[in-house]
Amino acid sequence: MTPAQLILASTSPRRRELLTLLGIAFTIVAPTCEEIPSSTHSPSEQAKQFALDKAQSVSTQYPEHLVIGSDTVIEIENTLLGKPDNLQDAENMLCQLRGRVHQVHTGVAVIQQSTNYSVHFIETAHVWIKDFNNDELEHYLDTEESLGKAGAYSIQGEGAKLIEKIEGDYPTIVGLPLWRTAKLLEQQGVILPKTVEKIYQTKPYTNWKEFS
Repeated sequence: MTPAQLILASTSPRRRELLTLLGIAFTIVAPTCEEIPSSTHSPSEQAKQFALDKAQSVSTQYPEHLVIGSDTVIEIENTLLGKPDNLQDAENMLCQLRGRVHQVHTGVAVIQQSTNYSVHFIETAHVWIKDFNNDELEHYLDTEESLGKAGAYSIQGEGAKLIEKIEGDYPTIVGLPLWRTAKLLEQQGVILPKTVEKIYQTKPYTNWKEFS
């Protein structure tokens, strides 16, 4: 399989950056599915379903290609937190997370329609948010980094200052469980110029080493 056959079904710059760490060539195609949460899905199941929906929407257009779909959601006390609609919504989310632990679920689906290949999985990490004060909250909201981020924060950005510690896979929190994704790609014949083991040793991504 040549690297040109790989498609990332995402417009997320963070997922693009993480996949780029593997040193492989891929193209980006925006998924066409609509992300509407289902009341019958748990937060982790919802992340998996969104990942499948994204991958399938692109795979139907490019059946010969290997397509990766991914989605990240935040769960706190069995409640799903998606992306804030605006800064007020972001403030509400951050206040809900303040001083507490929550789960980050990232679903990944890898599909090749022409061969009926379809694998999906969920990776979960735990994040402890500091009991930050209102000044720290306002400063973070002023950066507008919350917008477009599940849970209204970005661990690879200024949001790292709000985090006390994590348990689990750092790239999962950013938006793509790189280790498991890399292993799936290798199983499908994709040759990785950079081993995922080496990447996890050197942690060449913003703020990664801070949470080792």
